[in-house]
Amino acid sequence: MTRPFRLAALALASALVLAACGGSSSSSTTTSTTKTNTATSSPRPASIVGTKTSSLGTFLVDAKGRALYLWDADHGTKSMCSGACAQAWPPLTTAGTPKASGAAKASLLGTTTRSDGSREVTYAGHPLYYFEGDTMAGQTTGQGSGSFGSPWWVVSPGGKAIQG
Repeated sequence: MTRPFRLAALALASALVLAACGGSSSSSTTTSTTKTNTATSSPRPASIVGTKTSSLGTFLVDAKGRALYLWDADHGTKSMCSGACAQAWPPLTTAGTPKASGAAKASLLGTTTRSDGSREVTYAGHPLYYFEGDTMAGQTTGQGSGSFGSPWWVVSPGGKAIQG
């Protein structure tokens, strides 16, 4: 094959490849949807832990009035809830120092580092969680649930599980 013929063939092949790759006027976009929990989709600069009173007694809530729970399976300040557990029971996370309001005690507030590196709020040494089934302020539908192998309880201002 002569050199001019090879160059012409190479140019033709290049033109065909370019036309195949870039000649379309339509485009396709794939969108991924990830479920997020609005209670914990991003850490708040300083989470506020307050209290609410209901037929269960006085228990801990976040700044929006959503119930906060402890889990019997946790050992000390270490959270044992991750993966599917943390989707159903999202942790209360913070980027700042948690603050107390109402009957909550600032001296009982703290944080622990979760396996994903986020900072979870603790109260009297217990990591705090929401329940995804609680859709509005004051609901306690997770109270006494045995999901993920151990009971979940709302927390008293003294830092104890309210079992009732």
